[in-house]
Amino acid sequence: MNEFELIERYFRRPPQADWCLLGVGDDAAVIRPPHGEELVICSDTLVAGRHFPEATAPADIGWKALAVNLSDLAAMGARPLGCLLNLSLPEADESFVEGFASGFFSLAAKHGVELVGGDTTRGPLCISVTVFGAAKASRLMRRDAARPGDIIAVEGRLGGAALALRQGDQASSSVRDCLNRPRPLIEAGLLLAGTAHAAIDVSDGLAADLNHILVASGVGARLELPQLPLHPEVVAQDLELARQLALAGGDDYALCVTLDADDWEELDRHPGLSLRRIGEITESPGLVAVDETGAEGPLEPAGFRHF
Repeated sequence: MNEFELIERYFRRPPQADWCLLGVGDDAAVIRPPHGEELVICSDTLVAGRHFPEATAPADIGWKALAVNLSDLAAMGARPLGCLLNLSLPEADESFVEGFASGFFSLAAKHGVELVGGDTTRGPLCISVTVFGAAKASRLMRRDAARPGDIIAVEGRLGGAALALRQGDQASSSVRDCLNRPRPLIEAGLLLAGTAHAAIDVSDGLAADLNHILVASGVGARLELPQLPLHPEVVAQDLELARQLALAGGDDYALCVTLDADDWEELDRHPGLSLRRIGEITESPGLVAVDETGAEGPLEPAGFRHF
């Protein structure tokens, strides 16, 4: 099967959205930005053996390749529109591509995401997805908008994916799903947009990702360790290990946001959210951890490193 046959069989679908004027099958896609909204664009690359275990099922790889990008849109408060897919394969393995496409499009269908183009080529297994969405400029959440006195809150659970990697074949289906089938929190991002100040998706570990907000905003934070929203199976681990998985494990794709105390009180009661308050933004730079006894100490912003 050559490149064009592979695309035609597994990836070419008639555009369904009115913003997509021309999709897969030409030299470039043609889109019409939604009236009154800005385009929000991001891209991620997944490499076999680096971002997912070599033995991961093709459908799970397809799902995750799209999910990690949609999580970035969620952190910006944008609604997804479409995507581009670049797929490097060691060979044109129809079984792999069929499974990959199944996982990819099953998640795309959940969020109304149109595949509008991309590329396929021979090489080491590597997937690069670029997604784009739309949002009003006034509702975008950015990393540089945290303010001293803000509440820090997390939507989602932490540590499950890192526990799955640690346990390998012994991992339960629950934590394996955290690793292989992360759920991008699009709906939560849309609910938070326009209210939360700063936001980031927790992909490399809470400490590392929260630190990106602190650096961009020129602020610090006090993080209350007992309040971390841990995955239930992470709670069952040794306390030190549990916190290491949550703070530096990565692959959680939760949302970390900062917001006014008054807004926190309102959103804490919202039926569409399950926010956990984990600390507050401070004027003094640096990340400080507070334990059960009230003792404070500096927290290293460690997390997953790509190099």
